[in-house]
Amino acid sequence: MSDIKRIHPSTRMSRVVVYNGMVFIGGQTATDRTEDAAGQTRQVLAKIDGFLADAGIDKTRLLTAQIWLKDIDADFASMNAVWDAWVAPDCAPTRATVESKLAQSDLLVEISVTAAAL
Repeated sequence: MSDIKRIHPSTRMSRVVVYNGMVFIGGQTATDRTEDAAGQTRQVLAKIDGFLADAGIDKTRLLTAQIWLKDIDADFASMNAVWDAWVAPDCAPTRATVESKLAQSDLLVEISVTAAAL
């Protein structure tokens, strides 16, 4: 049986869980919420890069991503421009993007990813 490794745990959630060859990164949001969707996306992807590094891997190991946008009509193109520049060449994960009411009114994007561990 594989051990469960929790990275950056709190009483509510762990930021990263590694189990059975998989790395699960919970939904990430921007710290500076005054930025537009592109800026918030850059912040979120930087957090994800850091959490992947904490798990000993990088974005070339991504398997799937879930993206939630506050306003898909207004922000889909700008989020995609940042996403497309960030994704490693020939390593694009499966992905779903939906519009959703997010936890705080100034959040424009939230992203969660799953990756393969080494």
